Amino acid sequence: METAFKKLSGISLIFGSLLMVATMVLHPSGGNIEHILKIKTILIVSHSLAIFSLPFIGFGFWGLSGSLLTKSRISVLAFIISCFGLIAAMIAATINGLTLPLFLTRAASQHDAVNLVVTYGYYINKPMDYILLSAFGLSISIWSALIIRSEQFPEWIGYYGLLLVLAGLLAVFNQHNITGLHGFRIIVSGIISWIIIAGIKILLSNTQKN
Repeated sequence: METAFKKLSGISLIFGSLLMVATMVLHPSGGNIEHILKIKTILIVSHSLAIFSLPFIGFGFWGLSGSLLTKSRISVLAFIISCFGLIAAMIAATINGLTLPLFLTRAASQHDAVNLVVTYGYYINKPMDYILLSAFGLSISIWSALIIRSEQFPEWIGYYGLLLVLAGLLAVFNQHNITGLHGFRIIVSGIISWIIIAGIKILLSNTQKN
C-alpha cells in the first residue's frame, strides 16, 4: 500500500508539473482591457489548467514529505508550508484568469470602474505571487536539506534545490521583478524542474522496488 501511494504521488508530481508547463506555454502577455477581452478564452483555459494542476502537486508533495520523513517530522512542516503556496496560486489564478475576463465581458463599457477593479486585482495577485514563491522556496529548502542528509534521493537533487532558492533570493536582493510575467516564468520554471526531478525519483525508486 505504501509503495503504491509513493508511486502515485510521484506520478502526480510529474503530471501536475506538466500541466503547469502547459499553463506557462499558453499564458499570453497582459495588456489593456481590449487586449484582455480578445484573449479571454486562452486566459481562462491556461489558468484553468493551472488550478487543475494544484491538487496533483499537493498530493505529490504529501508523498514527497512522507519519503523524507524523520523523527522531527520537519518534512510535514514543509508540506504544510507548500499548501499555503498552493492556496495562493489558486487565488491568483482564479482572479487573474477567470474572474477578470468574465468581469470584463460584462462591464467593459464602464471604464472607470473596470480600471479600478483591474488595479485592485493586480494588487491582490502581487502578494499572492510572493506568498507562492516564498512558500515553495522554503519548502524546497527544507526538503533539499533533508535529501542531502538522507539516502532516499541522490544528494545532487538537494543541492540543486538549494541553488534554485539561492538564485531566487539573489534576484530579490538585486531588485529584479520576479512577479512580472518573464521573471515569474523563470522562477517558476526552476521550481517546476525540481518538482519533476523529485517526482521521477520517487516513481523510479518505487518501480525498482517492485
